[in-house]
Amino acid sequence: MTESTGRARGKSIRKRESGTQGADASERDASDSIPYGMRIAAAWSWRLLLVGGVLAVVVFLIIQLRLIVIPILVAVLLGALLVPFAAFLQRNRWPKWLAVTVAMLSALVVVGGLLTVGITFIARDRNELAAQSLQAWDEFRGWLLEGPFHITEQQLNDWVNQIVTSVQEDSSVLVSGALSLGSSVGHFLAGLLLALFATLFILIDGRGIWRWVVGVFPRRARAAVNGAGEAGWATLQNFVKVQILVATIDAIGIGLGAFFLGIPLAVPIAILVFLGSFIPIVGAVVTGALAVFVALIYNGPVIALIMLGIVLLVQQVEGHVLQPLIMGTAVKVHPLGVVVAVATGSLLAGIPGALFAVPVAAVLNVMIAYIATGAWKGGSSPPATETRSPLWRTVPQRPGYQRGE
Repeated sequence: MTESTGRARGKSIRKRESGTQGADASERDASDSIPYGMRIAAAWSWRLLLVGGVLAVVVFLIIQLRLIVIPILVAVLLGALLVPFAAFLQRNRWPKWLAVTVAMLSALVVVGGLLTVGITFIARDRNELAAQSLQAWDEFRGWLLEGPFHITEQQLNDWVNQIVTSVQEDSSVLVSGALSLGSSVGHFLAGLLLALFATLFILIDGRGIWRWVVGVFPRRARAAVNGAGEAGWATLQNFVKVQILVATIDAIGIGLGAFFLGIPLAVPIAILVFLGSFIPIVGAVVTGALAVFVALIYNGPVIALIMLGIVLLVQQVEGHVLQPLIMGTAVKVHPLGVVVAVATGSLLAGIPGALFAVPVAAVLNVMIAYIATGAWKGGSSPPATETRSPLWRTVPQRPGYQRGE
């Protein structure tokens, strides 16, 4: 019985081994039947799907938290402009608190001063502007009645009455729009306060906050994260400087065009163009339309058409020369990449997307390139004692627990 049992067990083992070998052979045959190119495509496909899914989740979270994300990004841009100025003052033996105060107040004074000058010019000539607007409307009305269209007084009055009736019928839409506008104004004020608050802390302890962020990552990754962040920060500073240069060129071009054409309010037009250049699409359209409107009111349709041509010329030079070439050189992004980034940002997030598309693309490009080159391997990560922000020291910690270790 024992020998027969052993022979039976041996046969069963050999059958299982032969079955396993047959299954492995069939799997190898099936794998070999798939072309090599298809296997490479499949490997790339699931990786691309994974990356795309992660990016989709990140974009979704940013859109949901846009009321917080946008002010923080604005604060980062302001910090990139003001931190070097505050550091310059500190190098010249200014106390830190005084340097931070002067940097914040200088930004507020410059922006507030430009707005004050522009509003003052407009308010001073508001009566003349209103009178010129009425006169231009009367001339336009007379041209409609006596011009080649042969419009009668009754037809014109009927059109005006139809517009008034449409406005009254759509009063509910206007009310809801007003409520939406009020909500938007509230969100804007809250975002403005958050941006100023975040900018202040970036000036006070920006490096400490960054060290705290670096301390969140594992110790082996800190050198790469720290070096990539420093490279991205330098690129962001270049972007802010170039953006100011582009806005200045726009303001000078349109302002000089209005001045040489004899258009009133040339100074406030230039100021508004400078400030509006920081808001892509809407800023350029609104400020350019204002310049053309003032030219039409004061100087007639011929000068208005010339002013329109100047505005379009300046905007075309900005969009096709200054932004791609100067901006692309400063932020180390190909001109085509700049155009694609702005178009993609506008499509995904509207005006904020267009505003932050180029700096985000430039910073990511530099950071990824830095990590890919491996230049960080020769450096050392920040010490654990330096990765903790002074702000973190105000948070109670468990005994024996140290953040960033």
